Amino acid sequence: MNKPNNLEYEKLDPVLGQLVREHQDKVVSWIKGEPGAWGHLAGQGVTAVRRHLGRSLTDPERRLVWHRLWWFLEQVKAQLLEPG
Repeated sequence: MNKPNNLEYEKLDPVLGQLVREHQDKVVSWIKGEPGAWGHLAGQGVTAVRRHLGRSLTDPERRLVWHRLWWFLEQVKAQLLEPG
């Protein structure tokens, strides 16, 4: 996936990592497949990145935020569900 403008994972990861830590209840809801959890997290992700950059995001940037947030959530889910 091409990264639009200058929005790189290096800029996204700290913001999204913090978001996952601050919204653990919604992360658990997402893992359980509860309605509304993804929408909440996706919206919070866009808001957090927008605030961090100090500007609105383009449509491709929003999609990149969602893509990377989903990756983060899958990593958390895999760690929590890992046997042992």
